[in-house]
Amino acid sequence: MSSIWEGIHERLLVKSVDQNGNIRPVGVLDNDSIRPTPTKDRKWTRLTYLFFWFSATANVSNLYASSTGVSMGLTMWEAIACSFTGQFLAGCLMALNGRAGAMYRIPFPVLCRSSFGPWGALWPTFNRAVMSIVWNGVNVTQGAQCLYVFLHAIFPSIARIPDRMGPKSALSSAQMICFLVYWLINCAFLVVPVPKMKKLIYIKVVVYYGGAFAMLAWVVRLAGGNPPAIHEASTVHGRAKSWLICKFLILGLASCGTFISNAADLQRYARKPSDVILAQVISFPLSGLLVAVIGNIIAGCSRSIFGELIWNPLTFLDKLMDGERYTPGNRAACAFISLAFVYSTVFSAIFENSIPAGNDIAALLPRYITVKRGFFICAILSFAICPWYLLATAAVFITFLSSYQIFLSAIAGVLICDYYLIRRGWLDIPALYTARTDGVYYFFHGFNLRGFGAYLVAVAPNFYGFLNQMGVKAPLGIQRFYFVAYPVGLLIAFGVYYLGCLVWPPAENEKTGGWKEPKEYWDEFDPDRVDGVEAVTVLPVVVKDENGAKTGLDVSGKV
Repeated sequence: MSSIWEGIHERLLVKSVDQNGNIRPVGVLDNDSIRPTPTKDRKWTRLTYLFFWFSATANVSNLYASSTGVSMGLTMWEAIACSFTGQFLAGCLMALNGRAGAMYRIPFPVLCRSSFGPWGALWPTFNRAVMSIVWNGVNVTQGAQCLYVFLHAIFPSIARIPDRMGPKSALSSAQMICFLVYWLINCAFLVVPVPKMKKLIYIKVVVYYGGAFAMLAWVVRLAGGNPPAIHEASTVHGRAKSWLICKFLILGLASCGTFISNAADLQRYARKPSDVILAQVISFPLSGLLVAVIGNIIAGCSRSIFGELIWNPLTFLDKLMDGERYTPGNRAACAFISLAFVYSTVFSAIFENSIPAGNDIAALLPRYITVKRGFFICAILSFAICPWYLLATAAVFITFLSSYQIFLSAIAGVLICDYYLIRRGWLDIPALYTARTDGVYYFFHGFNLRGFGAYLVAVAPNFYGFLNQMGVKAPLGIQRFYFVAYPVGLLIAFGVYYLGCLVWPPAENEKTGGWKEPKEYWDEFDPDRVDGVEAVTVLPVVVKDENGAKTGLDVSGKV
């Protein structure tokens, strides 16, 4: 019996290889899938990243993301402007926080080890893994609703399936069938290696915007060509309006908190570090702007057609097939549009949730879990948490998810300060994969108390406002202060961490000034490393292994 368990254990162990393709031992902090991305997998170019953000923002929920501002009194264009400005700021922060990923090709969990310690990094990693799993469940639920609209357009009988789910479920029995089918479709695409997904990114952009523009043209025609809702004036004025603009501008930034924190996960596949900058700063906010304009015009048309404002485009599509509207033409249009949304939602879930969760889960147990295994663990857990019940029964659920960004902002502040001001662009990569007590990043029993101190100090001022979002009563001043919670948390974490490192400098952190980032970096186990390194000139950087032997790049670029 023991031999059976030993065999199972042996199969579960992750097999990693060295530079020559030989099996190498895997430590508690190391396996191939969380090592720096090898040269052969650095396939994402500047064009890929430009298209990536148009692809990543191409989902159904972003079509009505700025609707809350309109419902609270802002004009459609004011709400869109707030969202665009916030996303532009988020793009700048993504470029900053993702630089280490683009340079050293390391994922977020490994990057956290330089500022939180090898064991301390498990906390931000676990936090983000949980959030990614929950959001993946939310996205799969939305994908199931897209699939239901598609099947309803083809099979009218699906709407007559008796509902056995009860009032506590956000999905009916028919939609639960769609949930299972959609979940299986999502899992099927998880087998595609991330570096090879760039073709799917291009396809998603064409498919999504084809469906979105088709719906836009259709409903504008049904609304008579000029829906009055998009010309309505603001219903709030003076100081109240100023606070609303402040709130939704920062909300546009805070809603991108996950993208900011996991920027390294997405930028580690870059062909070269400079390929990601333009996409982050320009393509990301422009793509969000385009989707918001389309979504708000579509929603504005609903009032002219039905006499009520319908923000969710899936509800809108299904309503276009009610009763006498269930015509062959309407059914064909709804089928085409909803199928485009089904495809786009699959890859939104993968890019926004599966990839970050895969990296996080792999970093939690690298001896047993690769990034690909992490993808499927995320998929299984996102099913197991029954998101259809969470969405229907917890009134504060979505508010909690959006408010959780105050914790991510503190993490981002620490990471940005550590890379730019403390490390000045230089990371000892082999040391990030060891838990040796004499390691550069071991700190205090594997925890960097400076990082955790900055994290707690940054969260504290915003915590009362966070509780207010959960239903606890708070004064008006606290409520308004919470509007700027994300930048406040990020800046406090940044400042406190820097002061902590000045007062209590990290061991072996050189006090000499100057930027120390290499021009290029290859992992010690990259099979293409020798050929590539010989052709590169770098800054004076020496990377050593656990025994003090040189394994990185010296001033000549030779090993």
